[in-house]
Amino acid sequence: MFPLDRRTEFQIGGTWTNVTGDVRESEPIVIERGAKSEASKPGPSKCTLKLNNRDGRYSPRNPLSPYYGLIGRNTPIRVSVKGPESYLSLDGTTGSFATTPDTAALDITGPLDLRWEGQADWYALRAQMLIGKWGESGERSYHMRIENGLLYQQVAYDGFNGFSAARTLPALPRRAALRTTVVPDDGSGNSHWAHYWAPTMDGPWVQLSETFTSDSFTPHSGTSPLTIAPYQDDVVSRPPVAGRCFRAEVRSGVNGTVVAGPDMRPLAEGTTSWADTAGRTWTVGPDAAISDREYRFHGEISAWPTRWDVSGADVWVPVEAAGIRRRLGQGQKALASTLRRRIPAFAPVAYWPMEDEDGATQAYSPIENVAPLAVTGFRFGQDSTLAGSSALPAVEAGARMVGTVPAPPSATNQWSVHMVYAVDSAPTTDAVFLAWQATGTVRRWRIVQRTGHADIQGYDEDGALVVDQGVIIGDDVFEGWQRFYFWVSQSGGTVTWRLDWNNIGGPAGGIGSTYSGTAGRVTRIETEFGASVSGLKVGHLGVFPVASTAAYTLADHGFSRETSIARMRRLANEESAQVDLTWIDGDTAADTERLGPQRPDTLLNLVQEGADTDGGILYEPAHRLGLVYRDRASLYNQPVRLALDYTAGRREVPPPLEPTEDDQRLRNDITVTRRGGSSGRAVAETGPLSVEPPPNGVGIYDESVTLSLATDDQPARLAHWRLHLGTWDEARYPTITVWLHAAPHLVDAVLGMDIGDRVQISNPPPWLPPGVVDQHMHGYTERLSLYEWTLAMNCAPAGPWQVGEVGSLERGRIDTSGSELAAGVTSTDTVLPVTVTAGQPWVSSLVHPNDFPFDVVVGGEVVTVTDIVGEVGDRFDRSVTDGWGTATSGQAWTCSGGPASQFSVQGG
Repeated sequence: MFPLDRRTEFQIGGTWTNVTGDVRESEPIVIERGAKSEASKPGPSKCTLKLNNRDGRYSPRNPLSPYYGLIGRNTPIRVSVKGPESYLSLDGTTGSFATTPDTAALDITGPLDLRWEGQADWYALRAQMLIGKWGESGERSYHMRIENGLLYQQVAYDGFNGFSAARTLPALPRRAALRTTVVPDDGSGNSHWAHYWAPTMDGPWVQLSETFTSDSFTPHSGTSPLTIAPYQDDVVSRPPVAGRCFRAEVRSGVNGTVVAGPDMRPLAEGTTSWADTAGRTWTVGPDAAISDREYRFHGEISAWPTRWDVSGADVWVPVEAAGIRRRLGQGQKALASTLRRRIPAFAPVAYWPMEDEDGATQAYSPIENVAPLAVTGFRFGQDSTLAGSSALPAVEAGARMVGTVPAPPSATNQWSVHMVYAVDSAPTTDAVFLAWQATGTVRRWRIVQRTGHADIQGYDEDGALVVDQGVIIGDDVFEGWQRFYFWVSQSGGTVTWRLDWNNIGGPAGGIGSTYSGTAGRVTRIETEFGASVSGLKVGHLGVFPVASTAAYTLADHGFSRETSIARMRRLANEESAQVDLTWIDGDTAADTERLGPQRPDTLLNLVQEGADTDGGILYEPAHRLGLVYRDRASLYNQPVRLALDYTAGRREVPPPLEPTEDDQRLRNDITVTRRGGSSGRAVAETGPLSVEPPPNGVGIYDESVTLSLATDDQPARLAHWRLHLGTWDEARYPTITVWLHAAPHLVDAVLGMDIGDRVQISNPPPWLPPGVVDQHMHGYTERLSLYEWTLAMNCAPAGPWQVGEVGSLERGRIDTSGSELAAGVTSTDTVLPVTVTAGQPWVSSLVHPNDFPFDVVVGGEVVTVTDIVGEVGDRFDRSVTDGWGTATSGQAWTCSGGPASQFSVQGG
């Protein structure tokens, strides 16, 4: 392993170029990732190294450099080390695949078993094709894919059309194996589909939900090759998976014969063709590669300073690169309102947001070749209460707006007009709220409203009424923000029209009818607002060549109530050119906190807002340039990723190992406020970290935070969770270091770690508290030298993240409200007399024998309870004695695993 195979690459001219030979071997490559402490948030990753530059090749403005014009600000860089095994590297493009030709063994028309092991963005919205015989339309057979958190198997019966079944993915680790099986005909007219996951293809396989049963069919054999990361480009675009594939299998029959079994793990880096164990010859696509690299950093070089000594014999460039947060955090303008961002994506023929600044004299249009909306009596920037909008204008009585609507690219025989509005009070006499002109049978349309009544009027070219429909309306169309949605659609000689009022954030209602004639198209907005309208605000006037309301749906209330991960997914999709954002899902994205409306802000701030509300970690991955969000649930009850043993000495736990009892994250009086809503407060009234003055507590450490929340029942709950974290009474280990050059057996575990993962140190020295040191890694500093490889991890206690799980034997126990020793014990006692002072008693081994053993914390020590006998409660809360203990002593606990002294009993 040493000298360490560290590799540095720059992306030069679109190609990753190995520049390792120019990196100074005498200097370490230093990488920083994640948070610097428990009290801080992860910032931009950072990498520093020195390049020899005697020939000036790393001077961007040197015309003699072979890289002249190809390197400069934000040149991509990546740093890697050799990993324990190889994999097929896939970037998600159409040229990134591995394939083997079609053969009779792959033309499976009976039971089928597909397996794939690798790493991917499991919960991405987009489809990601994993493996299949799925090439040209008409010759398709079968494939397996992931899409929007679902695992699909699809099988064609005629080379194009087919059947599919999907199941929801659970919370998967970074590396996992997926499997689907199908029995197309069980002999009784049924087909059976099953979906599985496992840590690796070696199992054990866990089925996802129940087996799906449908009608029987005969699969199409097809002539397409078998491909890892295939691509579908017709009807529905399904791109190849982006990530890593370690191995895959296709079996004829469920648990049947392996007819293809590519295993990339033993292959040499750079292999382009090989034969698998089933005799299939595989070839790597032009944009894929067999790699054994484990990436420790991806970033961008922002500056290229040149340095030299006084003799000029030594010239170098001290490179400092950073992750994408550095660039995203510099000088970015705020993203526009959700309506302003969403509506243009639905191809309106005209659109005027009316979000112009106070002092504007016309309304700008973001649609090309659409002139501004001419207005009189408008005062822009007056009302910002519509969640999905920036401030909109207030309109005086008798105000006017006029705008030309271009023709659509092609005739559609349908169109729609939309506008949001709000009034201070309902007009008592008829008032025009919106009017426009059109071609077709109806040349002029008007929406007239007053208290309790509305009219929809349509005039022909002679001024005669073609449409004159009145409707009784409720006060709700004048309460809060409303949206007009008026559409027409022609079929033959009949035109159907309809007007809907959408109470933004509430219900909708409307009226419609038909007339004989033609629909035409909208040509001009021309509205003179009624003189009796008081306090009118308007905005987001749009004309579309289709009868659809999709452009406004959800965006008008700022996507309020969407979950943190749903917002991040949507922003990642909308801003894919700016940032590659993925997520690690601890259970299901639906369980992340629901947010309030998305207001205009920078992309980074909006994403961070979701992370702050949910309580997870937003950080930069090491294997690509982008962001990862690790939701709060993914931090609960994690497996241990790195297990260290203090007795192994410096091989595993070198100095410093210095626990800290400080107040860096201590908070015992917390108020959480919903932005635009109410608050919730949580206070630790008693206990060692309570608001009581010492020695009973520590005094007041208060905190007030405002979060984007959907409802007023969230603040109190989140305040108590933050209080739980802020009053966790355990030492923090600011730095846990490993020397991988002294402990190479830890390399694989370290390479599998990431921000937020769990680290434990067993057998700590006697001067530290007993039990394992249990921490979460919030960040680290890594030094890569030829003969030294160190990792200094910034850590915080993992204890508060060990939470209860309903139905779990290990974590499903509910503690009493109070318990204490009934008599003193010594360090050699193994039976503890315990009295429950409040709440339900502990369970008895006679009643619940399967619930034993379990661990409790007793006087700071972890003790294993192997038996409890004595007074217990039955299902009617009556006292029951099973022969042990008395009403005075309560219960007798048989314990092991730690000495005892005078202590109280806690935990469970």
